[in-house]
Amino acid sequence: MNIRLYNTLTGRKEPFEPLDPNCVTMYVCGPTVYNLVHIGNGRPAVVFDVLYRLLSAVYPKVRYAANVTDIDDKINKAALEAGESIADFAERFTQAYNEDVRALGTLPPTVEPRATHHIVEIVAMIERLIERGHAYAADGHVLFNVPSDPDYGKLSHRSLEDMLDGARVEVAPYKRDPKDFVLWKPSTPELPGWESPWGRGRPGWHIECSAMIRKHLGTTIDIHGGGSDLTFPHHENELAQGRCVDDGSAYVRYWLHNGMLTLGDEKMSKSVGNIVTLRDLLARHGGEVLRYALLSGNYRSQLAWSDDLLQQSQASLDRLYQALLDIPPGNAIDPSQFKHAPIEAFPPVIVDALADDLNTTGALAAMHGIVSEMHRANDPTVARALRDQLIAGAWLLGLLTDSPEAHFRSGAGVDAAYIDARIAARNAARAARDFALSDAIRDELLAQGIELEDTRDGTRWRTRS
Repeated sequence: MNIRLYNTLTGRKEPFEPLDPNCVTMYVCGPTVYNLVHIGNGRPAVVFDVLYRLLSAVYPKVRYAANVTDIDDKINKAALEAGESIADFAERFTQAYNEDVRALGTLPPTVEPRATHHIVEIVAMIERLIERGHAYAADGHVLFNVPSDPDYGKLSHRSLEDMLDGARVEVAPYKRDPKDFVLWKPSTPELPGWESPWGRGRPGWHIECSAMIRKHLGTTIDIHGGGSDLTFPHHENELAQGRCVDDGSAYVRYWLHNGMLTLGDEKMSKSVGNIVTLRDLLARHGGEVLRYALLSGNYRSQLAWSDDLLQQSQASLDRLYQALLDIPPGNAIDPSQFKHAPIEAFPPVIVDALADDLNTTGALAAMHGIVSEMHRANDPTVARALRDQLIAGAWLLGLLTDSPEAHFRSGAGVDAAYIDARIAARNAARAARDFALSDAIRDELLAQGIELEDTRDGTRWRTRS
C-alpha cells in the first residue's frame, strides 16, 4: 500500500514508510482547555481520525496519542476569575472537549495523555537538556538555549536572523538570548506547582508534548500532527527539544499540519473572538454533518466556515443516506466490523484518494460516484454489493454510522411517537377515503418540518434538511 503524506519539514509529499511496520506511532496536539472548544479545534481531531483509520487498515498496529493541555496560564487565569479550582476547571473542559469531538464520530486514541500527569518525565527531560548544554537555569526559570541548536528554524523554514526577537515569546532579563523559551517557571502560591531542582514551579507549554511523546511513543515517532498555527513556535520548539535531548534523534519523521478555519476573512480564534463553538453547532446540526463539512476541503488548506457549507454538507450526506434507503440491504452490515478490517475490505477508489495525502475531497466524490453506480445498476445483487462498498468506504471517512431511518428522523425537538401517531391517523383517514383529513395531516406535519413518503412498505417520514 503506497501512502504519500505532505511533510512540513521537507515541504513536499513523501512516501510514508514507518520506522516499525508492525507499529506506527502518531501524536496529535489537542486543545488548551480553558473554555468550550470552537469548530476549528474539531478539524485536527477529524482529519487525523481519518488518517488513524487508514493506517489501522494498512498496518497491524497504530499507537495514536492525542493530548490535552491541562496546565497553562490561560487556564489559570480563567479558573481564578471563575472562582473555581484550577484542576476542577481544566477537568470540566477536558470532559466537554472529549464529548464534543466524540460527537464528530472520532475514534478514541490509544492514549490521551495530560501534561499534569507527566511532571516527573518533564523534570527528567529538562535535567537532561541542562546536562547536554541545551538549557540553563536562571532566576527560578529554566530556558532552552536556542543558539545551541544549529538546526533551529528548519521546520518553520525560518532562519534565526529572520526571526523577530520576542515574537510570541517573552523577552526577559534572565534570558541569554531573546529567542530562548521557557521550559520551567516558578509558581506563586495561588497557582499550581510542583517541587523541582529549580524550586516550586510548573512546566512551559512546549516541553509538555515532548515529554509525553517520549514516554508513550518513544524517542522517534512516525507522525506528528496539529494545526498549521502550531508550526511556529510550538512545534519548532518541540523539535528542538526532542532533537537535542538525544544525539542523532530524529524526533518526528513526518510533520503534518491542517489548515485553519475562517469566518469571513479572518482565522477563527478565541483571541479574536470570532468563534463558533462546537457545542453550539452540535445543538443545531448532526455531528456527521459537521464532520462532512470539515472533510469537504483539502486538509492543508484554509476552510471557509459558513451556513452555505453546512447546507451543502447536509444535502450531500442526505444523498448518501437516501441511497441506503433506496437499495434494500442484503445481509446486515455492522459498520464497527471495519475497525479491524484489512485494507482490501475497502473500495480501492476511496483508499487511493485517502492514500494521496488524505485527499478527503476525492474520497467524498468517490462515495457519490458509488451512489451513482447504485442507481444505474439493473441487477439487485450488483446494487447491494455497491451498497456494501459504500458502507465500507464510509467507515474510513467516519460517515454513515447511523441507520438511514435514524438519520432522516433526527432533529432538535422531534417527537417520534407523536409523528407516528399522526401517520397512523392519516392512514386511517385514507382507509376511510377521507382524503381531506389525510391531506390536512400531511400539511400539518410538513409545517412542522416533517416530510412523508408513501412506499410499498408503508409511510416513511423524515425531518426536512
